[in-house]
Amino acid sequence: MKIKYQFVTGEVTEVEVSEEIGAVITASRRAEHALEERNRYHCYSFDAIEYEGKEYADPDTPESIHERTERDKRLYTALETLTEVQRRRLLMRAEGLSYREIARREGVSDHKKIQKSINEAREKIKNFF
Repeated sequence: MKIKYQFVTGEVTEVEVSEEIGAVITASRRAEHALEERNRYHCYSFDAIEYEGKEYADPDTPESIHERTERDKRLYTALETLTEVQRRRLLMRAEGLSYREIARREGVSDHKKIQKSINEAREKIKNFF
């Protein structure tokens, strides 16, 4: 069986192959052609996609980025005013730990002391917001 093969340069040549290999090549070419036709019919091309709507919009605007940056600066400044113990306890609380769990981790017997320390830290931070 002879199969035509076209090189990238455009030159066409015929190659002699066995019937089995010829059948595989022919089937492969038919499947490739059918896929190209389906893609053309169903417009699977990226060129056919319309990039509009909320799902394609960037939620970050220059204004929101600036506001977030300013808020972060105030937060870091507020955290710097806390003592190391208050900062550590407040961050553990922010991670979702209970007052009792924080007291257990720090070796404090009364969880009310932890609660008081965290409330004082919150009051200091409120002054910046």
